[in-house]
Amino acid sequence: MTEDSLSPFERARANEVRRRNYAKEAPQYDREMDFFERWFFGTEHRSWACSQAVGDTLEVAIGTGLNLPHYPGDVRLTGLDLSPEMLALAETAANRIGRRIELRVGDAQDLPFADRSFDTVVCTYGLCSVPDDAGVIIEMKRVLKPGGRLILVDHIRSSIEPIFWFQWLYELIWSRSKGGYVTRRPALHVTAAGFHVHTRDRLRAGIVERVVALKLGQ
Repeated sequence: MTEDSLSPFERARANEVRRRNYAKEAPQYDREMDFFERWFFGTEHRSWACSQAVGDTLEVAIGTGLNLPHYPGDVRLTGLDLSPEMLALAETAANRIGRRIELRVGDAQDLPFADRSFDTVVCTYGLCSVPDDAGVIIEMKRVLKPGGRLILVDHIRSSIEPIFWFQWLYELIWSRSKGGYVTRRPALHVTAAGFHVHTRDRLRAGIVERVVALKLGQ
């Protein structure tokens, strides 16, 4: 059984495993991400994503708030994360830079917001760690207003075969120990959910994908 076919009980149990892992990782998360972005993913993607946010913006899996300095000043920002420990650090980061933000503990697979609440939804390096990434994208579409934009950055399966096989081996360990994945393709779920893909870039030997997609109709 794949994680995107879990029952509600099994999904809650998978979330609890992740929540415990995030509580342990929170103090060193920024340092770990800095390493991976400097040496593998690139450091330019957070500013690329956040600079395109407009209006009422939801960041899903906001973590410790690494994206906060990159948002335009006029964006009205809400951040959601599964981990209270991560959100405590995000609150500290927001206070440090004077950013007003509403922070919510919640499950990205069941967003605690009404339909058509946001002009923009942002998620960077978050879809690799949820049990059901396709379901999260459907939820993102639900809370977006018509014409709203979805902005994603994530690490994905490489388009270069030797790198992909290394990722596959790494994922065998990471997915079992921490519930993380490195060979997913979120853009395929974005298309399947009925978004209009405006921008799609694949970078860094095909291991990083950036997507801007628009919600059409109602």
